Amino acid sequence: MNILIVEDENMAAKRLTTLLNQTLPNAQIVAQLDSVKRAVEWLGSNSADLLFFDIQLADGLSFEILEQVQVKSPIIFTTAFDEYAIRAFKLNSVDYLLKPIDPNELEAALDKYQKLYADNQAPTLNLAMIEQAMQQMTKKYKERFVVKIGEHIKTIATTDAGYFFSQEKATYLQTLEKNRYIIDYTLEQVEQLVDPEKFFRINRKYLVSLEAIKDIVTYSNSRLRLILQHDDSMDAIVSREKVQDFKKWLDR
Repeated sequence: MNILIVEDENMAAKRLTTLLNQTLPNAQIVAQLDSVKRAVEWLGSNSADLLFFDIQLADGLSFEILEQVQVKSPIIFTTAFDEYAIRAFKLNSVDYLLKPIDPNELEAALDKYQKLYADNQAPTLNLAMIEQAMQQMTKKYKERFVVKIGEHIKTIATTDAGYFFSQEKATYLQTLEKNRYIIDYTLEQVEQLVDPEKFFRINRKYLVSLEAIKDIVTYSNSRLRLILQHDDSMDAIVSREKVQDFKKWLDR
């Protein structure tokens, strides 16, 4: 088996090579490339049985290789990202491995590769899905909100926000420390600006973080009621259509 490694971190490339030599002693590393540009050039006139692509390279994302040259060989992605968007890579590749690569996980990925290709069940690359995943992974979420206190302006870190809620046509940021501020965004806008791994829109009025939830109580009509820090209202209800997604969000 001929293997191509595209990895711009020298130590990571050496570790992967060592593990491959241990796991597949008869395999040959035909090339080790460190950039999108070099990978495109190499793949333009060469091929390998199996490709290992680090997702984020010094000159771009490995996704860009797939845009510039036709790749028919199976791919195992390697990445330091541990985010939900990476699931798209699992659907469109043999597997993905989180760095630092664990020997057992590498062996499992190689076993999967051999089984899939023995049965001709290899996944077909969906570039649109991969691109969408990459956009999600590299998206920078809002780090702070500007608020006005009397004649003074200050910033509140998003990590200090327990939840956001709307009331009487205004949107409020409630901190974990009990402070409450009006912000110049609609709740819909805030939902797009913050990390969905950390905040969940439970209904039209509330966007909450896990840290702000004190208790979860079953409620009428298959809904859930959240007891939030510094909130005495009865409005923090997870709507029935969002209950299953909310449970999945909790169970990560």
